[in-house]
Amino acid sequence: MALVMHVGKPNKNALKVLIAAEYVGVEVKCPENFEMGVSNKTPEFLNMNPLGKVPVLETPDGVIFESNAITRYVARLKTDIALFGSSPIEYGQIEQWIDFASMEIDLNLLTWLRQIIGLDNYVSSIEEASVVALRRALDALNTYLTAHTFLVGDAVSLADIIMTCNLYSGFKFMMTKSFTSEFPHVERYFWTMVNQPNFRKIIGELKQTEIIGDMKHDMKFSKTNAYAKPKIVETNENSGKPKEEDLPKPKARNPLDLLPPSKMVLDDWKRLYSNTKSNFREIAVKGFWEMFDPEGYSIWFCEYKYNNENTVSFVTMNKVGGFLQRMDLARKYAFGKMLIVGNEAPFKVKGLWLFRGLEIPKFVMDECYDMELYEWTNVDPSDETQKERVNQMIEDHKPFEGEALLDAKCFK
Repeated sequence: MALVMHVGKPNKNALKVLIAAEYVGVEVKCPENFEMGVSNKTPEFLNMNPLGKVPVLETPDGVIFESNAITRYVARLKTDIALFGSSPIEYGQIEQWIDFASMEIDLNLLTWLRQIIGLDNYVSSIEEASVVALRRALDALNTYLTAHTFLVGDAVSLADIIMTCNLYSGFKFMMTKSFTSEFPHVERYFWTMVNQPNFRKIIGELKQTEIIGDMKHDMKFSKTNAYAKPKIVETNENSGKPKEEDLPKPKARNPLDLLPPSKMVLDDWKRLYSNTKSNFREIAVKGFWEMFDPEGYSIWFCEYKYNNENTVSFVTMNKVGGFLQRMDLARKYAFGKMLIVGNEAPFKVKGLWLFRGLEIPKFVMDECYDMELYEWTNVDPSDETQKERVNQMIEDHKPFEGEALLDAKCFK
């Protein structure tokens, strides 16, 4: 089936179509020569969508416009993929969250964005009203996500695709860390979604904006409804020669790579851990302490701050799994064990981490928002009680601290 989506550089409305296509295994092609303001003004395009808006999907059976309608169409192309849920109630709940994502999240984000970049005449009361309404919506979503990994059911649905893509522009352009930290479960949900393989394939790497209205264009937008003046580049007879500031800068090295060499080789420990199948304490745990270098590495316990929220076992497991996914940036410098403890809710989440260096790496604290959800305690290896706790966490000791060990996940 040949599907062509007419759109310029994929925006969040096109992203949700492409992500849905990944889930159902359908190819959607986007013409490379599409130019906004030109291609969408031609008689041919206006015949497909009289308003000249994108995206527009061409199918063998006809044309579809409006991004949610396109995404629904693509999601229905494979009936064995349950993006619409597996029962009438799930279908209704998915449509409920699609409406919520459109009317409560997307509409307010779009109004705020148009105000701060000057697409609409700037009116402070309009901006304030959109932000207030957005906070109210995010607060409601945050409360719901306290006990849910996905919006509906136990897997990604069309509601998650559309909600995440609507949140995308907020995280990318306006909602700084200080803003979203008020909604930790929305943060956890968003980063869990964008790191799903089918999302990541389409969205790629995403960094949360550090300033409101950072459009990362050659021209910066101002809050006074005007473009800042473009930078004027002076030229002279030597302009053909590259200036020093124009030359590519060498990639900055991770500060941990600049530490003095350590006698502990992290990959050797990970290999020992993975390959030990029996006599674990006598081989792997003993080997850990023989390898451990207290001058080059540090050990940390972590305890989840909000264990009272862990009321559903699979949600808690997914929460920990998402954390480990986002810790991938530290794989070269860390080893971790995460334990989910308890016979019944609320379940406790406890962790053990080995980090290169004597402190938790700054780039990990800065880039992985989950770190703030845990209390961190530096382990004193000379304390036999703490050392034994490390041993039990490495070997998944059952029971752990007098409680059942529900699950154990390893980061290596």
